[in-house]
Amino acid sequence: MVTQKRRSKPAVSTVAVSIVLGVAAIYFVIPLVWVAIAATKSTGDVFGSFGLWFSDSPQAWDNLRQLFAQDGGVYAQWLGNSLLYSGVGAFVAMIISAMCGYAIAKYSFRGREALFSVILGGVLVPATVIALPLYFLLNNVNLTGTYWSVLLPSMVSPFGVYLARIHANASVPDEVIEAARLDGAGEVRIFASIAARIMVPALVTIFLFQFVTIWNNYLLPLVMLNETATFPVTLGLTLWNSQTQRDPMFYELVIGGSAVSAIVLVALMVGLQRFWRADLTAGSTKG
Repeated sequence: MVTQKRRSKPAVSTVAVSIVLGVAAIYFVIPLVWVAIAATKSTGDVFGSFGLWFSDSPQAWDNLRQLFAQDGGVYAQWLGNSLLYSGVGAFVAMIISAMCGYAIAKYSFRGREALFSVILGGVLVPATVIALPLYFLLNNVNLTGTYWSVLLPSMVSPFGVYLARIHANASVPDEVIEAARLDGAGEVRIFASIAARIMVPALVTIFLFQFVTIWNNYLLPLVMLNETATFPVTLGLTLWNSQTQRDPMFYELVIGGSAVSAIVLVALMVGLQRFWRADLTAGSTKG
């Protein structure tokens, strides 16, 4: 009897966790499903039909063509800007975070923990607090209104440094580093050839987190940019959304643009998730 009770407890907890995760998944997936379905409807059908089912006369292709033709194809430019801001910003942030996290984890120097505490403090600072100081700082060097005004702040990720340090501590063996030093490898080569390969799952996580953060960022571009040609998708769709009262057609554009934006993020997540499952540590320590 005691054995049966002990065996039933994990089963009950597993079911409870599965239910909670299932509810959470539904909660997050429903908005995505709604916007994907709504992108196939006309404005009248969006407000006059059931949100989670297709209308009798879907017009997905017409909406998509209209989306990329509106205002001389400005949405494609906004999409390209978002890819530029997010891709370049996330990649540079990943490299900087990896180097900083590895250095803090594997090198002993005075003030290391104090420096790491300051970096952790940066994680807790809301973006709204630093937006205005960043504007004045970049305005002093005449960078506001340019691509650099969004790119430069996006290249820094305190959370990425934190994650890189934790992963480097846990996954990069000191013995491997010492063996590489005895073989005559320099510190840069050790990091690039050994540590970076072992840290790939963490690097991909940092890249994805930073990419999504930059992609969804609205406040920083709003403060920094003043030309429509430099807008990312978030700011561009907000501009169109402000015109829906004047012309209801913009509802179709905003919904379609949101669907395309979400599809890009989903495709990125699906494409990179395999790196999380890769057991790169074993492969790196061999030979």
